[in-house]
Parts: sequence; structure tokens; C-alpha cells
Amino acid sequence: MGAGQFSESAGAFGALRQFARRGKRPFERCEMCGLGLCADHPHLIELGRRKLLCACDACALLFNGQARKYKRVPRRFRALPDFHMTDTEWNCLMVPINMAFFFVNSLEKRVVAMYPSPAGATESLLTLESWNEIAARNPVLDRMESDVEALLVNRLGYARGYSVPEYYLLPMDECYKLVGLIRTHWKGLSGGTEVWQQIGEFFKNLKMRSEELVDASPVETSDEIASDGDFHA
Repeated sequence: MGAGQFSESAGAFGALRQFARRGKRPFERCEMCGLGLCADHPHLIELGRRKLLCACDACALLFNGQARKYKRVPRRFRALPDFHMTDTEWNCLMVPINMAFFFVNSLEKRVVAMYPSPAGATESLLTLESWNEIAARNPVLDRMESDVEALLVNRLGYARGYSVPEYYLLPMDECYKLVGLIRTHWKGLSGGTEVWQQIGEFFKNLKMRSEELVDASPVETSDEIASDGDFHA
């Protein structure tokens, strides 16, 4: 190979290396200590700003329990086959779409309703009039850890007449993963075929990862937001 050919080949390989570097996923680091992270790493929630933070295992362990500024997001996936919610109760929650997640904000002492949209997670500003009744009939909600776990309700298939409503207790980061999926893949007014396929895959994988939580007996927690056990909207 001549000098000119070698130079051209070297230049071509250099361009390929630059292209490969640009195509690599950005290296994620712990937002507490800067350590490099694997793909399946823990998350923390900064309570004051409701912000998710990537963390290494060591830093995440520091915030187990009732930390005031940060709380570790658990890795529990629980399906609720015995959950009870009537159509009337759902309509009284006045969520504008047939999917939402609900969590207890311990700082504001209230239940917050969020629903995914093409613009991201949107908070429902309407009064959650029937939440206390729903909580009273579903003691399993006493097992939901405030701030870092949420009740995810999926009525999309039910609204279309081909499935029953689905209920899960999920880590908060999984709820925002669903929000990000919808925001990324939504196209046009109806969302397009791709986003509905992605939503279907999300819930298919969720069913596979979740254990069924059928014991609906109340469980006392140290972070109850009301002495009578009710969640107040």
C-alpha cells in the first residue's frame, strides 16, 4: 500500500472513530458523588423540587428511611388485582385522560394527581373529591410510600372496550419513564401508531416484572400524613 493510500485509509478510520464516539450514549454519573453509573442505577427524589437524581448504590443507601431533603426511590413493582374503583369514582377524580398516577406529597400533606401528555407530566389541578373514599375501600394504599411510590391507573384499554382497568404501585421513576416514552413518541393529534405500540410494550413488561399484591390489610407507616389514615386532597 502506497503512502497516499495509507493516508487515505487512516483518515477514513479516524472519521469512523469520531462517528462511533458521537453515537455512544453519554456516560451517566452519580449526581451526588460523580461516580460512573451502570444503566440500571438507583434514583433519589429531591423533595423540595420534586426532581429525580441519578445515584450510585452507596449514595442511595445514605437516603434510605425518612430523609428530609432526599429519599431513595424503591425498586418494587406491584400489581393490584383486587383494587376497587368504580367508573363514578374515576370520573369524580376529573382526570382528563384515561391514565394517571397518584402519589402522596409529604411536604404539602396532600395527594397529587399527574397524567402523561405530549408535553410531559401534567398535574391535575382539580379537586380529588373521591380520593378518601377510594383509599378507605383499598387499604393497600397504606403500603404506598409517600413521595417515591405512586398508584398508576391505566384505563386506556378499558375505555376502548377490550380490557379491564389496571392498577399498580410503582416506583416514581417508572411513572416518569412512561411519561417520557409518550412525550418522545407522540406524533400528531392522536399520537400515531408508534406511541401506542410503545405504551403496550411498557405495560406488557410491567406485568412481567410485577408481583401481585393481594393482601389488602392496612399497614402502619411512619410517614402517614394524617392520624386517621386518610389521604387528604
